[in-house]
Order: sequence, then C-alpha cells, then structure tokens
Amino acid sequence: MAKNDSAAQKTAFITGANVGQANLLVKALSKRGWRVFAGVLPGAPTDLVTGGNIVVVDQDVSNSESVRASAKVVTDALAGKGLDLLMNVAGVANVGVGVLEGAKFSDVERLFNINMFGQLRVIQAFLPLVRRNAPGSRIANYSSGAILANPVGAGAYNMTKHAIHGMTLTLRHELAPFGIQVTSIIPGGVLTAMSANSHANTQRTWGEQPAAVREVYDPYLQKVVTQVLPDMLEKTGSSPEQALDGTLQILDKKKWAPMEYLGKDVKPMGLMRRLMSDSQLESMMRMTFKIPTYKSLGKGA
Repeated sequence: MAKNDSAAQKTAFITGANVGQANLLVKALSKRGWRVFAGVLPGAPTDLVTGGNIVVVDQDVSNSESVRASAKVVTDALAGKGLDLLMNVAGVANVGVGVLEGAKFSDVERLFNINMFGQLRVIQAFLPLVRRNAPGSRIANYSSGAILANPVGAGAYNMTKHAIHGMTLTLRHELAPFGIQVTSIIPGGVLTAMSANSHANTQRTWGEQPAAVREVYDPYLQKVVTQVLPDMLEKTGSSPEQALDGTLQILDKKKWAPMEYLGKDVKPMGLMRRLMSDSQLESMMRMTFKIPTYKSLGKGA
C-alpha cells in the first residue's frame, strides 16, 4: 500500500511509545503501511520523530488534560476519519514493590494513576475515534502475566493489571453492539529496560521496605523475590523481538479472545488456567516460586 493512499490506510494510536514494546510496535506497523500516532511522554527520551507514516503526539497518561489534548491532536489530524486500532501500552512496574503489608499508599496510588486510570483516560478520550471506524475497529489493553501467577512482592502492580482486565471484560460487553473488539494482551516476562538488572533491582526494592516488615517476611519470601523470580525471568523471558513478533501475530488474528497470551513463559500458564482449578493453579505457582507453606515449615499437621 502506498503511503499516500489515505482512503485505505489503517490507523492506530499507541500509548507509551517513547521506548520499549510500544516503540517497536509503532515502527513495525508503520512499515506495514499503517498511519501510526505514537503517544510519547513529554520530555522523555525517544528516537521517534514525526515523518512518513508516524505522527508523534505528546501524551502523559497520568494527566487527564494531557490525554484530552492528545485526542484533539489526533482528531484534527484524521480530519473526520477514525482509528482502526487503539493500543494501551503505557505503564510502570518498579513502583510500590514489596509485600502488601508494607506498601506505601502513595506508591500504590501512583501505580493505579498510571497503569489503570491512564488506560481508562485514554479509552474515554479516544473511543469516539475508534467508534468512527466500527465495525471492525479494535482496542488492545496491556495487562500482564502477573494476573495468572500473582507473584509475591508485586502485589500493587498486580492489582492494577487485574483491574485492567476487568475493564477489558466490561468493554467487550459494552462495545459489542458496535462491532468493536477488545482484548487484554497478557505478556510474560520481556527482557527490556523495564526488567533489566532484575536481581539488583529486586534486592534494592526489597531492602527499601520498612525494617519491621522485612523482619517478618525475610525468612520466607526474601529469596523468592530477589533470586527465584529474577532467575525465572532471565531463563524464560522473551526477547523484545520475540515479543514484538507475538504481538503482531495477535494483531493479525481475525477474532480476539478476552485474553491474548504473549510470550513463551505465559502461554503454558494460559493452558494450565483452562485445565486446572484455581486452587490447583495456586498450589502449582507456590511450588514453582518455592514459597513455603505453614505445613512445609513444620508448623501444621
């Protein structure tokens, strides 16, 4: 397709495109001939520039006015046309890390403001553009494989990702009459800047918890968080290229499931989720993460 074939050209808006998976997706879709609007955090480093099929749009998903302003920029640029694809990718992870008993509410609120409320802000601002291209237009909300594994030490982050999937399930009902598909993309571990130096990062964040909390949980969970989980990420995590290829395969599917699994570590968990009861899956996760139970510690019959 020629770049100037605007009548047939597919359109997408992707949040969090400064770096990482969203950045790669912008480039990949633009090479496929899509006109891609790339939401980038103002002032943050990025290699994206407006040109060809890419339009860079300032957007801070944690700020309602910024999101509304970005939607106006895209609306004006489309000049009466709509969006075929909206991808909610922006998010943060290394905030509020540690057991929930010691979590700072300010950190939890920041996570929700960016990860969950950020996606909702984008949905509300951009849904009119998505509806213009219905039926057939789509929304992909990035959740996380954490909602399957529920790893210790990431409870606050995990809560935001469960909430995102809850939003997806509701949107699937609400937007079905318009022929708009919605899915939660469930990525596993991806070896990106967000997950780099996982051993050092988990050691640091575990040590930042209140001393009284560490004293209680250190004997049981410190090794899980700072060694077992980072080891698993390094062993089973996908490369950025593998994750990109998997995402493009999801985008190529004609019909989306409520959850679309992404990554060599999370796809087997999706299968186990269908075959196992919640209790069975929980027990298996506990064994995989080497989390001791009351009985295994010789404290119960």
